[in-house]
Amino acid sequence: MADPFEVRMRFSLQLQHLNASVVSAQKAAQYALKYKDMDEDLHSCILEQVERNNMNTRANIMYFIEHFLDLAQQGHAEYVRMMQRDIIRVVDAVAPDDGSGATNVKVVRKVLQGLQTKGHLESQAVSQIEDVLKEREINEADLSPASPPSDVEMTDKSDGQTVPKSAQKSAPHRLDKRQVEQRIEEDRERHKRQRESIWAIPKTEDAEMNKLWEETSDFGEDDDRLLSEETEDCVKEMEMQHCPHRRSANGDHH
Repeated sequence: MADPFEVRMRFSLQLQHLNASVVSAQKAAQYALKYKDMDEDLHSCILEQVERNNMNTRANIMYFIEHFLDLAQQGHAEYVRMMQRDIIRVVDAVAPDDGSGATNVKVVRKVLQGLQTKGHLESQAVSQIEDVLKEREINEADLSPASPPSDVEMTDKSDGQTVPKSAQKSAPHRLDKRQVEQRIEEDRERHKRQRESIWAIPKTEDAEMNKLWEETSDFGEDDDRLLSEETEDCVKEMEMQHCPHRRSANGDHH
């Protein structure tokens, strides 16, 4: 039997490394289905990672959820029920009401529409969330770390400096340059794949899912080996953090 801690660690790493490719989402989904006997633990991993990582990673996890539930509907429907239960928590993490994830509102809206169309979420639930999302939207211009527009109302600080009235609120909401570039590249890849799928995928029921299954290799030994190598250091570090005797011994050794 697989070690629960190791399974959680490996799944968490896969979620952290998600990108715009369908393959990365499919492999993570297959991994969760492989260890469906630990469904509650792995579902909690999704919630943890979507709340702990940067906004780009949270967006990638949001896209992953749609792929995941597509497979889980046939492979282990309990995952779908758990996501239905916690979807509001996920949305609040991907597009928080403090504005820090406002650039993710479109991502959330798109995925929710897909989940509704495929029957993973009820239309009433999506409609209620949509009402909330309308208050969290921003303009496309806010995606980049630029200076405030000239028409922003200004106010004086106590030290005599003039700053935008909304600066304190808006400053933390902008992505840094590296995150912006990463986001643009991943969005470009998704749009490209979407355009290709319009003509490449037959308009028949389950055609897209069958295509994904055909193109995506199963989670195999090579994937397991790569994850083992990547997880080893993380596991050792966690063990050291939770074992004062080992920390002490390690200190004495040096």
